[in-house]
Amino acid sequence: MEENTVLIGSKPVMNYVLAVVTQFNDNDHVILRARGRAISRAVDTAEIVRNSFVQDAEVADIHISTEEVENYNGEKTNVSIIQITLEKSI
Repeated sequence: MEENTVLIGSKPVMNYVLAVVTQFNDNDHVILRARGRAISRAVDTAEIVRNSFVQDAEVADIHISTEEVENYNGEKTNVSIIQITLEKSI
């Protein structure tokens, strides 16, 4: 995993917005990665960053996939994944 990747979880959206803006200080692109219920939080983060903080940022790429994980009682289940790449336009 690249160092400019922000993993989205269950914290408030503004925590991830701050992390993305901080990554943009050192990089020209940032990757947001989320699974399951955090996918909507990743989309919200990307839109807040683009519209309010780094207005020259664009969505360069979006990847979606499914990962098989084992839950707490040993059953296998599928979890959706999204990876959003934000890039500063030059």
